[in-house]
Amino acid sequence: MTTPTITLNNGTIIPQLGFGTFQVFADDAVETVGTALDVGFRHIDTAQGYGNEEEVGEAIANSGLAREEVYVTSKLTNSMHARDDALRSFDETLTKLRLDRLDLFLIHWPLPTRYNGDFVSTWKVMLELIEDGRLTSAGVSNFEPEHLTRIIDATGISPAVNQIEAHPYFHNDDARRASRSHGIAVEAWGPLAKGEALGDPVVRDIAAEINRAPSQVVLRWHIQRGDIVFPKSNHRERMIENLAVFDFELTDDQVARIDALDKGEAGRQGPNPNTFDRV
Repeated sequence: MTTPTITLNNGTIIPQLGFGTFQVFADDAVETVGTALDVGFRHIDTAQGYGNEEEVGEAIANSGLAREEVYVTSKLTNSMHARDDALRSFDETLTKLRLDRLDLFLIHWPLPTRYNGDFVSTWKVMLELIEDGRLTSAGVSNFEPEHLTRIIDATGISPAVNQIEAHPYFHNDDARRASRSHGIAVEAWGPLAKGEALGDPVVRDIAAEINRAPSQVVLRWHIQRGDIVFPKSNHRERMIENLAVFDFELTDDQVARIDALDKGEAGRQGPNPNTFDRV
């Protein structure tokens, strides 16, 4: 089944469902990513900090797929925000991925308590990479509303995407609304709430009602919200299952029942972007 696409604010398109490689460790990444491509995923999300770019690149090269068939995202690691470091690390990312152009590159974290709070300069480096032709789209990850406002006010250019934590227990609505108000597409990381949502009675009841797996219910909820999502699994059968979310829809009532699981800030499972500063 063909994965739907979303048109970004620069006119390019991105598959709405992709394969996430967070905690896909180097020893297993070639096989795991290769399997994901084999079952039909055409959007791979990695990062410098995941330590698997080289293996992701090998899997893509081994797949036999044409370059334009695979959408590839990576992210700038936290220790490389300075201009020269960012440029050098981007070169290394392309080399590891065996690519001469990257579809999407994100600032992984804003790090407002590091680099004298200057993530604007880092955003300007991302725009440089677009200008030199080796990067198609630049975006951010884990940016709060005030972070978005700062970089847009300083440059006049909005990120293509903002990849943020989002799942049934933490909708992250402030960041979602701010992103959408600037024409920024939202990507949801941790979409299954580290698997916790799969055991939720509400999700399981809905899954039983429509004869679908709990993971399909949650992923479909994300899709109907209009977000880009990339689940991760090491198992072929789960990958196939995660792709099969475009031949059914949740009813308004079912969506509302999942919406009601939101716990606000208490539901956040990852670090708070305003204080996270690990490099």
